[in-house]
Amino acid sequence: MAHPIGTPAGTSLTSQAPGDPHDSSVQFEEYLYYASLTRTFEAQQSEANITTRRLSAFWRRFGPMHDKNSQPKAENSAEKSAEPKPDPKISPSSTLSSQSLVSDEDWYHIARARRAATWGTVFYLITTDILGPWSVPWAMSKMGYGPGVVLYTVFGAFAGYSGYQLWRMFLNLDSYKYPVKNFGDLVFRIYGRWARHCSNVLQSIQLLFNVGIVILGNAQSLSQVTRGSLCFVICCVVWAAAGSLLGQIRSLKKFSWVAHSCIWVNLIIAFLVMGVAANSPPNFEAALANNGVPEGPVVTHAGSPPEVGFQAELVGLMQSVYAYGGAMIFCEFMSEMKRPWDFWKGMICAQGLIYCCYLLFGLFTYSYQGQFTINPVYQGLSPYAWQSVGNVLAIVQCVIYGALCSNIAIKLLWQTFVQEGFKGPDIDSHVGQILWIFLIPLYWFLAFVIATAVPQFSNISSLIAALCIQQFTYTFPPILMLGFEIKKDAMQEGEGFDPVTRTVTRRDSGWRRWRRGIAKQSPVKLFNLIFALGAAATAILGFYSSLRAIIESFEGAHVATSFGCASPVILNTTRTHRF
Repeated sequence: MAHPIGTPAGTSLTSQAPGDPHDSSVQFEEYLYYASLTRTFEAQQSEANITTRRLSAFWRRFGPMHDKNSQPKAENSAEKSAEPKPDPKISPSSTLSSQSLVSDEDWYHIARARRAATWGTVFYLITTDILGPWSVPWAMSKMGYGPGVVLYTVFGAFAGYSGYQLWRMFLNLDSYKYPVKNFGDLVFRIYGRWARHCSNVLQSIQLLFNVGIVILGNAQSLSQVTRGSLCFVICCVVWAAAGSLLGQIRSLKKFSWVAHSCIWVNLIIAFLVMGVAANSPPNFEAALANNGVPEGPVVTHAGSPPEVGFQAELVGLMQSVYAYGGAMIFCEFMSEMKRPWDFWKGMICAQGLIYCCYLLFGLFTYSYQGQFTINPVYQGLSPYAWQSVGNVLAIVQCVIYGALCSNIAIKLLWQTFVQEGFKGPDIDSHVGQILWIFLIPLYWFLAFVIATAVPQFSNISSLIAALCIQQFTYTFPPILMLGFEIKKDAMQEGEGFDPVTRTVTRRDSGWRRWRRGIAKQSPVKLFNLIFALGAAATAILGFYSSLRAIIESFEGAHVATSFGCASPVILNTTRTHRF
């Protein structure tokens, strides 16, 4: 008899030897079944840990033979020894050849030990991934106060809604047997193999361009710090090399302390920029070199600025999309959590902090710099000393963010092409660790080519926001949720997966099943469909506007050329470079 979802009775919680996560023969109901097992055990384990800690604390305080100095250490030591460590030699990629040698119990402990991140770690990682208020004042200068506030609020709310959708789908489809390791795994389990390949390609493009934008922004900072004495291409080379070194960190857990420092660096830069902008004039030279805006009085607008056309407003709109982009790697974060149920805590805290920072920082800085705001904004400070401080601090934060992106990208490409395409080893194997050393510099070199080919920070970031970020943050999640809910709502009483016979029971198929799935909670499904279509239409308009802006910028009088020595933020193009 098939067990309905949510009642996995009679099956051991640890009998989850890993299967092929991309096996097309595995049906939707089986993913739901094993996900239910995993979530049930995680809840039981969490309750057991809480009870154990409370009893231990009570015994240490009131027990007759307690030792305040030694007991906590003994308990911590016992906990650490009881917690299994993942063996890099044993991985899901070697499942078919090794299942006979490793018991289901051992497989379960290996899978669980690989998940060590907490919701606090996720908070830092999401904040590091998303928080970047440096484009907000520039976007406000293209949209004005009113439209800017409304759009950043709307996009922030929808970004949170998309994160909620991804979290719900992850909880229902991820398990120790069939782990969801990235966005493409969700796509595969709902829409199939080809949809997953398209998602992985688009995700790889976004991450590569993100790293390229990091190199470009840091190169502009270094160019300002050196007052244009370094050739701009050399500035790009410096940060490509630095990212290659930091990118050797392979575990997301090891990034948590680095991510923690990034948040405080971001806040320091934000307060620095607001203080300096309020007490000094804008950087007119950088505004002319970067945006082509001549010197004059600072002007702000409540509505859309009349001198800014619809195309420029769309480019500014894409900056708000870029500012909230990050949902693409939420699955990677959840896949390394010991309790994915707690992901919502980290996400809400991070999104709330990000939204408040964006509005406070963007409105304040735009009020003082107006149309002279450049992107990133800390490069628009006129006092050289404070400008250099902001640049140096931002350089540290941006390199860490780039290393995080390259970390995710290499893991994604390795899984897609090496493990699946060529049946290669796991990334945590000895061979994978060696190849990682060489793949990271190669990845940063490709990003370097992007940065030097199109040295236009605002336009290239708006382009990738429209092409990729808009899809992963606003278009794909509601489309995935629509397919997930139709499949789940189409299930009837008595249908489900039978773990004994490994068969799925369905009473009907075809249009009748589709109609039943669509009919349940149809207003929610209709909203998700409209949401996805609206996001796709906005992406098309944004992509066209960004592409036109890139072409027109290359035709301008003050512009950095591809693979040239001229800096996008230094006006004097006749300057003699030392290198």
